[in-house]
Amino acid sequence: MPVYAKPRNTARGWLTLSLLLLLSTSAIAQGFKIRSVETRLVDKVYQLNAEVEYALSGSVVEALKNGVPLVIILEIKVEKERSWWLNKSVGELKQGYLLLFHALSEKYIVNNLNSGAQHDFSNMEDALASLSQVESLPILDAKLVEPAARYKVLLHTYLDLESLPAPVRPLAYLSAPWRLESDWYQWPLQN
Repeated sequence: MPVYAKPRNTARGWLTLSLLLLLSTSAIAQGFKIRSVETRLVDKVYQLNAEVEYALSGSVVEALKNGVPLVIILEIKVEKERSWWLNKSVGELKQGYLLLFHALSEKYIVNNLNSGAQHDFSNMEDALASLSQVESLPILDAKLVEPAARYKVLLHTYLDLESLPAPVRPLAYLSAPWRLESDWYQWPLQN
Protein backbone atom coordinates (compact mmCIF):
# COMPACT_ATOMS: atom_id res chain seq x y z
CA MET A 1 0.00 0.00 0.00
CA PRO A 2 1.49 3.37 -0.99
CA VAL A 3 2.19 5.76 1.81
CA TYR A 4 0.96 9.29 1.31
CA ALA A 5 2.35 12.04 3.49
CA LYS A 6 0.03 14.99 3.96
CA PRO A 7 1.71 18.18 2.77
CA ARG A 8 2.52 20.62 5.51
CA ASN A 9 1.54 24.24 5.41
CA THR A 10 3.93 25.22 2.62
CA ALA A 11 2.48 28.68 2.19
CA ARG A 12 3.57 29.60 5.71
CA GLY A 13 7.02 28.12 5.03
CA TRP A 14 7.44 30.11 1.82
CA LEU A 15 6.30 33.28 3.56
CA THR A 16 8.80 32.76 6.38
CA LEU A 17 11.61 32.03 3.94
CA SER A 18 10.75 35.12 1.85
CA LEU A 19 10.74 37.35 4.92
CA LEU A 20 14.09 35.99 6.07
CA LEU A 21 15.62 36.60 2.64
CA LEU A 22 14.27 40.15 2.50
CA LEU A 23 15.51 40.96 5.99
CA SER A 24 18.95 39.50 5.38
CA THR A 25 19.48 41.33 2.07
CA SER A 26 18.27 44.69 3.34
CA ALA A 27 21.06 44.83 5.92
CA ILE A 28 23.71 45.07 3.19
CA ALA A 29 25.06 48.62 2.73
CA GLN A 30 24.08 49.75 -0.73
CA GLY A 31 22.00 52.39 -2.38
CA PHE A 32 22.11 55.93 -3.58
CA LYS A 33 22.99 58.96 -1.49
CA ILE A 34 22.97 62.64 -2.38
CA ARG A 35 26.18 64.16 -1.00
CA SER A 36 25.87 67.83 -1.95
CA VAL A 37 23.66 70.14 -3.97
CA GLU A 38 23.75 73.76 -5.05
CA THR A 39 21.76 75.93 -7.41
CA ARG A 40 22.80 79.13 -9.13
CA LEU A 41 21.25 81.63 -11.49
CA VAL A 42 23.04 81.81 -14.85
CA ASP A 43 21.61 83.85 -17.74
CA LYS A 44 18.12 83.89 -16.18
CA VAL A 45 18.03 80.12 -15.74
CA TYR A 46 18.51 78.27 -12.46
CA GLN A 47 21.10 75.53 -12.78
CA LEU A 48 21.78 72.57 -10.51
CA ASN A 49 25.11 71.13 -9.43
CA ALA A 50 25.05 67.95 -7.35
CA GLU A 51 27.23 65.12 -6.17
CA VAL A 52 25.51 61.74 -5.82
CA GLU A 53 26.95 58.47 -4.55
CA TYR A 54 25.81 55.40 -6.51
CA ALA A 55 26.54 52.08 -4.77
CA LEU A 56 25.10 49.18 -6.75
CA SER A 57 24.32 45.89 -5.05
CA GLY A 58 26.00 42.67 -6.15
CA SER A 59 22.83 41.43 -7.85
CA VAL A 60 22.52 44.62 -9.88
CA VAL A 61 26.21 44.60 -10.86
CA GLU A 62 25.93 40.96 -11.97
CA ALA A 63 22.84 41.75 -14.06
CA LEU A 64 24.56 44.78 -15.62
CA LYS A 65 27.60 42.67 -16.56
CA ASN A 66 25.23 40.11 -18.13
CA GLY A 67 23.65 42.69 -20.44
CA VAL A 68 20.74 44.09 -18.41
CA PRO A 69 20.50 47.85 -19.10
CA LEU A 70 19.87 50.06 -16.06
CA VAL A 71 18.01 53.37 -16.07
CA ILE A 72 18.82 55.78 -13.25
CA ILE A 73 16.46 58.72 -12.75
CA LEU A 74 17.36 62.02 -11.12
CA GLU A 75 14.06 63.64 -10.08
CA ILE A 76 14.01 67.36 -9.31
CA LYS A 77 11.10 69.43 -7.98
CA VAL A 78 10.90 73.15 -7.26
CA GLU A 79 8.19 74.31 -4.85
CA LYS A 80 7.02 77.72 -3.70
CA GLU A 81 6.76 77.68 0.10
CA ARG A 82 3.46 78.86 1.54
CA SER A 83 2.62 79.51 5.19
CA TRP A 84 -1.07 78.68 5.31
CA TRP A 85 -1.40 76.10 2.57
CA LEU A 86 0.47 73.27 0.90
CA ASN A 87 3.54 74.23 -1.09
CA LYS A 88 2.88 75.01 -4.75
CA SER A 89 4.76 73.08 -7.43
CA VAL A 90 6.60 75.47 -9.75
CA GLY A 91 8.56 72.97 -11.82
CA GLU A 92 9.54 69.32 -12.13
CA LEU A 93 12.26 67.60 -14.11
CA LYS A 94 13.24 63.97 -14.53
CA GLN A 95 16.75 63.48 -15.86
CA GLY A 96 17.33 59.91 -17.02
CA TYR A 97 20.59 58.06 -17.57
CA LEU A 98 21.00 54.67 -19.24
CA LEU A 99 23.90 52.57 -17.96
CA LEU A 100 24.83 49.44 -19.86
CA PHE A 101 27.73 47.09 -20.43
CA HIS A 102 28.75 46.34 -24.01
CA ALA A 103 30.26 42.84 -23.86
CA LEU A 104 31.95 42.93 -27.27
CA SER A 105 33.96 46.10 -26.58
CA GLU A 106 34.04 45.49 -22.80
CA LYS A 107 32.98 49.11 -22.23
CA TYR A 108 30.41 50.65 -19.91
CA ILE A 109 28.18 53.14 -21.69
CA VAL A 110 26.37 56.07 -20.06
CA ASN A 111 23.65 57.64 -22.19
CA ASN A 112 21.89 60.85 -21.13
CA LEU A 113 18.28 60.05 -22.06
CA ASN A 114 17.24 63.73 -22.13
CA SER A 115 20.03 65.12 -24.32
CA GLY A 116 21.20 61.99 -26.13
CA ALA A 117 24.84 62.55 -25.11
CA GLN A 118 26.74 59.28 -24.78
CA HIS A 119 30.08 58.40 -23.18
CA ASP A 120 31.89 55.10 -22.77
CA PHE A 121 34.20 54.00 -19.97
CA SER A 122 36.65 51.16 -19.53
CA ASN A 123 35.32 50.21 -16.08
CA MET A 124 32.14 50.47 -14.03
CA GLU A 125 33.70 52.70 -11.35
CA ASP A 126 34.49 55.42 -13.92
CA ALA A 127 30.98 55.16 -15.39
CA LEU A 128 29.40 55.57 -11.94
CA ALA A 129 31.78 58.45 -11.15
CA SER A 130 30.59 60.28 -14.27
CA LEU A 131 26.98 59.79 -13.19
CA SER A 132 27.75 61.08 -9.71
CA GLN A 133 28.75 64.55 -10.92
CA VAL A 134 25.79 66.62 -12.11
CA GLU A 135 26.97 69.98 -13.43
CA SER A 136 25.06 72.99 -14.76
CA LEU A 137 21.78 71.14 -15.26
CA PRO A 138 19.07 73.71 -16.16
CA ILE A 139 16.07 73.22 -13.87
CA LEU A 140 13.95 76.41 -13.89
CA ASP A 141 13.48 79.64 -15.82
CA ALA A 142 13.90 82.71 -13.57
CA LYS A 143 10.62 84.16 -14.95
CA LEU A 144 8.73 81.56 -12.90
CA VAL A 145 10.15 82.85 -9.60
CA GLU A 146 8.55 85.73 -7.68
CA PRO A 147 11.21 87.97 -6.06
CA ALA A 148 9.64 88.12 -2.56
CA ALA A 149 8.64 84.46 -2.33
CA ARG A 150 10.65 81.58 -0.87
CA TYR A 151 11.31 78.43 -2.87
CA LYS A 152 12.82 75.07 -2.12
CA VAL A 153 14.35 72.47 -4.40
CA LEU A 154 13.90 68.73 -3.80
CA LEU A 155 16.16 66.09 -5.31
CA HIS A 156 15.76 62.32 -5.39
CA THR A 157 17.47 59.61 -7.43
CA TYR A 158 16.48 55.98 -8.00
CA LEU A 159 16.94 52.89 -10.15
CA ASP A 160 13.90 52.74 -12.44
CA LEU A 161 12.55 49.21 -12.04
CA GLU A 162 9.83 49.82 -14.65
CA SER A 163 12.47 50.18 -17.37
CA LEU A 164 14.05 46.78 -16.69
CA PRO A 165 13.46 43.98 -19.20
CA ALA A 166 10.22 42.10 -18.45
CA PRO A 167 11.89 38.84 -17.27
CA VAL A 168 13.97 40.73 -14.67
CA ARG A 169 11.17 42.91 -13.23
CA PRO A 170 9.48 40.32 -10.95
CA LEU A 171 12.80 39.52 -9.27
CA ALA A 172 13.60 43.22 -8.91
CA TYR A 173 10.23 43.99 -7.30
CA LEU A 174 10.67 41.23 -4.72
CA SER A 175 14.36 41.68 -3.97
CA ALA A 176 15.70 44.41 -1.67
CA PRO A 177 19.09 44.69 -3.46
CA TRP A 178 17.25 46.01 -6.53
CA ARG A 179 15.39 48.78 -4.69
CA LEU A 180 18.10 51.40 -4.93
CA GLU A 181 17.11 55.00 -4.21
CA SER A 182 18.12 58.03 -2.21
CA ASP A 183 16.15 59.93 0.35
CA TRP A 184 14.64 63.23 -0.76
CA TYR A 185 17.22 66.00 -0.35
CA GLN A 186 15.91 69.55 -0.04
CA TRP A 187 17.47 73.00 0.14
CA PRO A 188 16.41 76.61 -0.54
CA LEU A 189 16.58 77.88 -4.12
CA GLN A 190 19.55 80.24 -4.21
CA ASN A 191 20.27 83.08 -6.61
